[in-house]
Amino acid sequence: MSTPHAVIAGAGIAGLALARRLAHHDWRVTVVERAPGPRPQGYMIDFFGPGYDAARIMGLLPRLRELGHDFSEAVLVDERGRRRASVGFQRFAEALGGSVVSIMRPDLELALRESLPSNVDLVYGTALTGVEEHPDGVAARLSDGRVLEADLLAGADGIHSTVRSLVFGPEEDYLHHLGFHTGAFVFEDAALHARTRQRFLLTDSLGAQMGFYALEGSKVAVFTVHRTRDTTLPEDPRRALREACAGLGWEVPRALELCPEPAQVYYDHVAQVRMDSWSRGRVVLLGDACQAVSLLAGQGASMGVGGAFVLAEELAGAPTLREGLERYEARWRPVVEERQRAALTGTSWFLPDTALRLRLRRLVLRLSALPGVDRLVASAVSGKPSRVIGDLASASPGERTAP
Repeated sequence: MSTPHAVIAGAGIAGLALARRLAHHDWRVTVVERAPGPRPQGYMIDFFGPGYDAARIMGLLPRLRELGHDFSEAVLVDERGRRRASVGFQRFAEALGGSVVSIMRPDLELALRESLPSNVDLVYGTALTGVEEHPDGVAARLSDGRVLEADLLAGADGIHSTVRSLVFGPEEDYLHHLGFHTGAFVFEDAALHARTRQRFLLTDSLGAQMGFYALEGSKVAVFTVHRTRDTTLPEDPRRALREACAGLGWEVPRALELCPEPAQVYYDHVAQVRMDSWSRGRVVLLGDACQAVSLLAGQGASMGVGGAFVLAEELAGAPTLREGLERYEARWRPVVEERQRAALTGTSWFLPDTALRLRLRRLVLRLSALPGVDRLVASAVSGKPSRVIGDLASASPGERTAP
């Protein structure tokens, strides 16, 4: 039997995780990415849940911990920088059994990219332009003129997925805006770096919020979110952030002044992707392309790695590719839908829209220092525990999927 070949569109977290795990199961893999190289833009994430479990099985945790950052607490501050409420990170980590690491998204991608074996071909600066299925496989047409023949095409190309648009239909059929935009950027400021070291500082504000945390050297990373009904993305994200966050006070004006060129700013919708089916023929979607829970839920990276692991394991264990794709969706969809429901509840508390909600959020954070309450808060953030990854890891790998 010939070695099956998968083409993966998207060299982000989900695509790299799938490439690594399919290669583990003796697939030949080609990953194509439209960007000219690894994207430096991103923000800090607390990586836990199903993706953490999958990373442990794949042997990635030592490298993730090496690249990770230690934080003592998250602190809400008012427009003059005065502490309003806080939550200790150690208590949050303990409530999750210690199974969490804080890491920049580009560094998580780096760890995955470094771990790719020789049977993975990673191609940057090349976009997918067309998809054609035939009885024996699927043809992926690329912007450089090549046509790659494969047994499977996987769309791991994010919330604005090209694969989804080409095969399943227009974005507006699946993208559900949640009423927020988000941004992230990095600048250098030694004084602010010293004040934010090992802490995550957030404005205690309505309508818009900015968070700060220190990186290596004198670098300070910024994360923003603001409410908006606009479902389009601005041509100049720097200007959009300056307008949305202008009245927040404290260190925000300084950060906005030092915001880099628009090309170095991460900016996107806060949205969910909901679909009735994640596969069609020999084309399958994963990660944010089909299961975005929303950035404010804080588990997009974990769900991307976890979903990639489930997809690879089900393909490896099923007698046919079609059955493997069906098993992947049947096993993983309930986890995704539970996280999406939890995210819809959590967004109103992440950035309150009334003064009452703002005060209630402070109260909850203060109470989280009490024994027992910390576990309730951690459970509300993390969602219901899932045994999916562990069950798959302990199961027999079965026969390799027939292309």
